[in-house]
Amino acid sequence: MDYNTVVNTLNKIGSVLSVEIKPDGTCGEICVEAANDTYLQSVNVAREDFVPGKPYYNYVPPTRNYEAMCFRCVNENRMIHSYINVAIYNAWMEVYLLPLKSAEDGKGYLLFSYDMTPKVDAEKMSDLSPDLAMEVIQTAVKLRETDDFQAAMDSIIDDIRVNCEANRCCILLTDFDNESCSVLCESVTEAEAHIKNVSAYVEEGFFHIVKTWDDLIAGSNCYIIHDAEELELLKEKSEIWYESLKDAGVFSLVIYPLKANGETIGYIWATNFNSENTLNIKAILEVTAFILASEISNHQLFEKTKVLSATDLLTGLYNRNAMNNRITNIVSGKEDVGGDYGVVFADLNGLKEVNDRQGHVAGDNLLKAAAALIRDVYVDSDIFRVGGDEFLVLVTKHTENEFNAFVDKLKAKCENSDIVKLAVGTCFGDKTLDIRTAMHLADERMYADKEEYYRKHPELKYRGKQE
Repeated sequence: MDYNTVVNTLNKIGSVLSVEIKPDGTCGEICVEAANDTYLQSVNVAREDFVPGKPYYNYVPPTRNYEAMCFRCVNENRMIHSYINVAIYNAWMEVYLLPLKSAEDGKGYLLFSYDMTPKVDAEKMSDLSPDLAMEVIQTAVKLRETDDFQAAMDSIIDDIRVNCEANRCCILLTDFDNESCSVLCESVTEAEAHIKNVSAYVEEGFFHIVKTWDDLIAGSNCYIIHDAEELELLKEKSEIWYESLKDAGVFSLVIYPLKANGETIGYIWATNFNSENTLNIKAILEVTAFILASEISNHQLFEKTKVLSATDLLTGLYNRNAMNNRITNIVSGKEDVGGDYGVVFADLNGLKEVNDRQGHVAGDNLLKAAAALIRDVYVDSDIFRVGGDEFLVLVTKHTENEFNAFVDKLKAKCENSDIVKLAVGTCFGDKTLDIRTAMHLADERMYADKEEYYRKHPELKYRGKQE
């Protein structure tokens, strides 16, 4: 067959590839046998530099996923159409692979063509079979039908595992700046319930493995291990991860990165899936990963904004806005303190003196030291910085004796501190005591404690700058 005639009749990018099928039925060398000018231009190769029959990776970077598609096209005599995000080109590619007749034993041929765009085309992204489209729609609906983001993700990951016919499926969130990762959701079959979950691996410092995944994906849109034989190839690239997968009984694996705003925010993966259904699994995960990355990124931004709006940036404690919202919810009945509770008001003595004489940097450091001291005492209570030098602690789920013990501990720490001196006022009562009343009483007692402190130490009372 004259393959040059075949590719030159195309009005689009076109090439003919040969795929070696080894005697054991596995994929051998994949070579470019013919290419039209449009194809050569797309890979930046001059016509005079093109040599038919050379391996494809002479012209483009090698990728396992591309090789797997080519092999499946000729080995199963099936046309393949896919729409994928190709990271190495920072573009979206719609690919077509069409098997051609071959008179040679141990070698198949295919026609390869593609279109490439810098941005995703929603219409092409949604070009799925009815069954796959319904699965993706259900994912989108679940994200919209509840305000409980975690519950939605737990349900979605269950669906993905079932649709992939996988034993385990997980979404892992990554923070490359802090070199950490965390499990967002995970689903396993009963058969694998006894195997250590991904969260346990994360606790053991899993990030050193996670940061190698970009190299494994190598500019493609995913990384796939179809069987135990391909798993052995991983040993050459990441022996630590290979051993981890072997220990967990993994023999097949597919990983898709979750990308938002040009950054990898996590990964979704499935293990021990039905490898005969790889193309459908890739289609499901490709679109689902695209949707989930956007939703997760928006959720993270929302949570970050919510935290910032309620956090004092200097000390890391809750701020006055958070306190006001909390008190409003308690007074309105939206939140129940759950029984007996206590309020602690603490005022930092000497902050104005430090600011005036040593500067505001020293004053900020004093505030951070005071916050750390209070946090060390009230490890399971909500602490608010409610003013320049004032702090409030809301203590719940503790008896009055425990509450008083905490107060004694706080005062003892202040006595032993060379820099942090707090005036402390408290009030303890049951849920029939209006929290606004409790705060008022604690505030009055705090100011009385401050006056007593300066009565005992008149030399420490700062009276402003002297002329």
